[in-house]
Amino acid sequence: MDSNLSILHNNYKNKCVETLVAMAVYGGDKVEWVEQAIDSILNQTYRDFVYIIVIDGEISVKMMNKLKDKAFSDHRVVLAQNATKPGLASCMNKAAEWGLSLSPAYFVRMDADDISIPNRLARQISYLRKHAYISVLGSALTEINEHGIKVGARVMPSSHKQIVSILPRRCSLNHPTVVIRYTVFEQGYRYDSNLMNTQDYFLWVTLASNGFVFRNLKDRLLNFRRVNNFYKRRGFSKSLNEFRARFNAMLKLKKLTPYNAAYACGVLTLRLMPGKVVKLAYKLDRHLLDRFGKH
Repeated sequence: MDSNLSILHNNYKNKCVETLVAMAVYGGDKVEWVEQAIDSILNQTYRDFVYIIVIDGEISVKMMNKLKDKAFSDHRVVLAQNATKPGLASCMNKAAEWGLSLSPAYFVRMDADDISIPNRLARQISYLRKHAYISVLGSALTEINEHGIKVGARVMPSSHKQIVSILPRRCSLNHPTVVIRYTVFEQGYRYDSNLMNTQDYFLWVTLASNGFVFRNLKDRLLNFRRVNNFYKRRGFSKSLNEFRARFNAMLKLKKLTPYNAAYACGVLTLRLMPGKVVKLAYKLDRHLLDRFGKH
């Protein structure tokens, strides 16, 4: 177990579990949305899981009390505190390492402002049981606004070949929907905890270059929160990390072509433009991605 992960509450008595669900909570999360996210997991039709919620940094008393209420009301909820090196990648790595002692088969990602539909885990776990060669399984999602109203969708290409072929141009899995086979962590692979964003993109490229197989389900198994500032101009650091991730993918997957390089430069430029331009490009991207996914 990682000594930098402090367990605040753990009433889970079983010595093993099939699935570990991991979520990080930080000070900027809304209590109402976090509660919806937690309830969406606890109310899944699939039940054989432990749900570790990692507190990343300082949170409000109100948030802490809500997390404690959930933990005391359901023995599957484990509360932990990320003591050092904050960030999503660090939280997910520590959660995965903590879960190793329970010998789980699957690692489920969940975000603190999203909502999993009731059969999400049943659908994904069942699929992975039947397809032992798949190591990373994502799904489509429905985009909702801050009021829970549907505002869009994101359907990714389904086959491994399609997913890997477009990795040099874009991250082709919806990270909050992903289930990772635990053998990935057992073999030593981790998110890059030095990154505060694009951690998933770098991990997928590393796994793809080492022969792991991906798949996306067409089912929309998650409601993804797309709030008002979604289209705001991105910071230079995040935009640069995305740029680096694309070139990393080109090199590791041996797909360094003029088209892919031009695409990366074009996206970097776009990311730094005003929000209205980004919004228009995002809608076009959704349309093109949806058409790609149908072929």
